[in-house]
Parts: sequence; structure tokens; C-alpha cells
Amino acid sequence: MRPEKKYLVREATEQLQKSDYVFLADFTGITVDESDELRGELSSLGAEFHIVKNSILKFAAAECNVSISDEFLEGPTAIVTGGDPSSAAKIMGSFKKSKSKLTVKAGALGDRQLTPTEVSTLANLPDLETIKSQFLSLLMTPATRLVTLLNTPARQFVTVLSAKAEEID
Repeated sequence: MRPEKKYLVREATEQLQKSDYVFLADFTGITVDESDELRGELSSLGAEFHIVKNSILKFAAAECNVSISDEFLEGPTAIVTGGDPSSAAKIMGSFKKSKSKLTVKAGALGDRQLTPTEVSTLANLPDLETIKSQFLSLLMTPATRLVTLLNTPARQFVTVLSAKAEEID
């Protein structure tokens, strides 16, 4: 392999290694301004959008043990890596709806390959902060109920004493 290709494989390998996921997209018909807009939206989440040759991506995926079928490595391919996978999938989905030129080919999350439908399902999940707050709420509910239950007799006792005090006055 030529040194230039080795360099490109190393760069793609680094992109795949620093992320838990990768989404493959067909960027046919996207202008430079639109790709810059998409890069900007993704970078706000810590995600990156890179155009990669399929042969380079195939070598890099093999080095990183990322499962990507050859059927998805046809035509122009861009990869999205880094940041929160759900948020990155949301941005790709909203970009597809507004520009209708970006097509998600596939994805890989951990050691599992994702179909385009699974990537769009991932986009419909709440973001990580929402999930954390929902989980914290679930953890706090029993404690809140316990405190309310323990306070109820004391509150009722104070209410009875207030009523008796008003009767005496």
C-alpha cells in the first residue's frame, strides 16, 4: 500500500477508534455550504463529519473490528463519529428532512451493525441529558413518597391542634 493510503487509513482508523459509533451516509447532491452547515451542527455536539473513500474505510473498519457490510460501502460515503449517537442521528435526520439529500446508509454502535431504520429509531430516542433526568426522577420518586408518608401524621396532628386552638378562641 502506498504511503498516502496508509496515512488515510490511519486517519480513518483514529476516527473510528475515538468513537463508540459510526454512521455511514451518502452525501450525493449536497453542496459544500450544506456540508459545512452539517459539520457545524454536528461539531456543536462533539461529532465529526468526514468524507472517506470506501476502500480506505474498509481497511480502517477491519483494523478497528467495526462491522460494516460491503453492501453499504458503495457510492459516495461520509462517516459521522463522536459525541452522543442519539443526538448525532437526530441532526442527520433533521438535515435529511430539511435538505432531503443526505441518505443514511448504515451504522455501527459498539460491535453491532445498524440498518438505516435502526439509525432513525436511535434518532427518536431522547438525548442523554433527558434520559439522565428521567432516571434521576425515577430514583427520587420512592424517597419523595416516603417523606410525604412520614409527614402526613405530623401534618394531620398540627391541623387538629389548629382547629382546637381556633375553637378555644
